[in-house]
Amino acid sequence: MKKVYGTASEALDGLLHDGMFIAAGGFGLCGIPELLLQAIKDAGTKNLTFASNNAGVDDFGIGILLQTKQVKKMISSYVGENKEFMRQYLSGELELEFNPQGTLAERMRAGGSGIPGFYTKTGVGTQIAEGKEHKDFDGETYIMERGIIADLSIVKAWKADDTGNLIFRKTARNFNPPAAMCGKVCVAEVEEIVPRGSLDPDQIHLPGIYVHRIVQGEHEKRIEQRTVREKA
Repeated sequence: MKKVYGTASEALDGLLHDGMFIAAGGFGLCGIPELLLQAIKDAGTKNLTFASNNAGVDDFGIGILLQTKQVKKMISSYVGENKEFMRQYLSGELELEFNPQGTLAERMRAGGSGIPGFYTKTGVGTQIAEGKEHKDFDGETYIMERGIIADLSIVKAWKADDTGNLIFRKTARNFNPPAAMCGKVCVAEVEEIVPRGSLDPDQIHLPGIYVHRIVQGEHEKRIEQRTVREKA
């Protein structure tokens, strides 16, 4: 089965529809599937629900889709550093489901592993727990969280072979593997596609069985917060 596509738009062809649920990798500005997000923007797909740690910034990441009002709901952990996100949420234009960071990662991993739900102590006694099943184990209260299964996963990796085996670069791995696992279809953008058999099996972070389409392209290397010492 062909997995390598020439452009991000070609890789998403036939997969996008209004109202769909998308899981996206990335953390802050690191490991963002920027080419695929731009292609979604260009396609004009709207009323989208995104599960992602955050929404990038105003002009990068999911932030570019907030600018065009293509996102209906965010399932996120961190929503700072995005003025348009804040404006839309406070004005009631954007739905928001907060998740503790570890809970969101586990919800994605669970969905990709065929686990419909799991119990966690994180969030007990807070707004996070409202409306969720509570159960006691060994005298401790836990809440039940559902696994995430998305219509589409979009992720960013460092290297891939043509079968979809992926290697991520250091902290850019972040939410990408669990996000890739939980989509019914996963599209990965990568910096380099290498010959089949050239990747050390012990170094592969995500097996190709989870990845359906791949696109290679140029990527930005943004620094989220640059702190430098003043000159003496």
